[in-house]
Amino acid sequence: MRSSLAALLLLVWPLPTHADPAADRALAREIYEQLVEIDTSGEKGTTVAAQAVAARLRAAGLPAEQIQLRGPSPNKHNLVARIRSEHAGAPLFLLAHLDVVAALASDWSVPPFELLERDGYFYGRGSSDDKAMAAIFTTLFVRLAEAKAVPGRDLILMLTADEEGGPQNGVKWLLETHPDLLANGGLVINEGGGGALRGGRRLFNGVQASEKIYANYWLTVTDPGGHSSVPRKDNAIYRLAAALGRLEAQPFPIELNEITRRYLARASELESGELGAALAKIVRAPNDTGAAAVLSNNPRYNALLRTTCTPTRLDAGHADNALPQTARAHVNCRILPWHTPAEVERELAAVIADDRVAISAGKLDDASPASPLDPELMGAIEEITEAIWPGVPVVPIMGTGATDSHFFRMRGVPAYGVSGLFSDVDDVRAHGRDERLLVRSFDEGLEFLDRLVRKLAGL
Repeated sequence: MRSSLAALLLLVWPLPTHADPAADRALAREIYEQLVEIDTSGEKGTTVAAQAVAARLRAAGLPAEQIQLRGPSPNKHNLVARIRSEHAGAPLFLLAHLDVVAALASDWSVPPFELLERDGYFYGRGSSDDKAMAAIFTTLFVRLAEAKAVPGRDLILMLTADEEGGPQNGVKWLLETHPDLLANGGLVINEGGGGALRGGRRLFNGVQASEKIYANYWLTVTDPGGHSSVPRKDNAIYRLAAALGRLEAQPFPIELNEITRRYLARASELESGELGAALAKIVRAPNDTGAAAVLSNNPRYNALLRTTCTPTRLDAGHADNALPQTARAHVNCRILPWHTPAEVERELAAVIADDRVAISAGKLDDASPASPLDPELMGAIEEITEAIWPGVPVVPIMGTGATDSHFFRMRGVPAYGVSGLFSDVDDVRAHGRDERLLVRSFDEGLEFLDRLVRKLAGL
């Protein structure tokens, strides 16, 4: 990949800017509003949103045969659109998901499925995860289709379903049922990275090149039960609670790789006091117990240091006046990508150390390798970052959540989470109440991704 990417990166520089930046911003915001105001949560699905994008692409002049709506069920369609090159080679995938986490209007201070601009922010479910990127990529495709642009490599827009843990993941389904999409390999730009802000100051522009593995387990204790008026010490809930207590008391060991080591080294320069000193020390000495203790109390850094397993649901008992016959806990693990779910299951059994606590695996993903930190690609990101935000460094990161880049990496296709969308690291609202994105960040992300895609595509 490196030689072909290097050749493409040398095709054009300096980059062309927007022909009409104000018009492009207006179009991007219009598409953004349209997508946010289509409820794509849960069973409502993504088809209506995918159809809306397809209509825009057809109106822009993209041939109908280059726009596909595909999916495993009527309400879970994915959009796949292609702008063709005159050259054979690895395509550039622009990937974003259309589905969002459910949002109850009663939980929010603003209507979740209306795009509201207030106090310098765009509010709405999906405003940051992930309809900003979907709107920006769609805007770019519309403009390229209108200009009848011919890129140096095929451009493929993929707007997909069920990234947020749904049963019919769009990327997985597309790659399994349409393997021809990867006939020439490819390069993927996706969510998962982005810029970090604190107190209005830009800390770095992150490039997600690796991510943890998502895995679910059930811990189950069964018992004959009995009348609650004659309690026994051997209670299924007590036994389950003890198992969870041992899980809390024995965290997984600290392990670093090239990506997390580089990220933590940079973070040590941005943090002050005890936290900054601990970060610097853990990079030099991962077994330092003092530094580990400090960082383990910080949820964000703790998640980067080790595999984590945490209970997320409990279910026990069948009546108020009966001893429980079953007690169950759902445990969600985010596994360092060089370990496997089977290894973690064995570690859970060793930590819990109770044969009466049965462990069963739920949803399991295989590990995916890190995408290489290709110097030409990283150089392009660094050059564009410097042009837009002078002095802001580019930092590779390992995602602690899950993204659809995983499915490409599993098939040997490098994928990178990079968006140029800056958000406050201390005010993360994706999946939560009053999700929002800075208006300035949306406009700057449009500029960043436009430049990056044009450079990578030789436009």
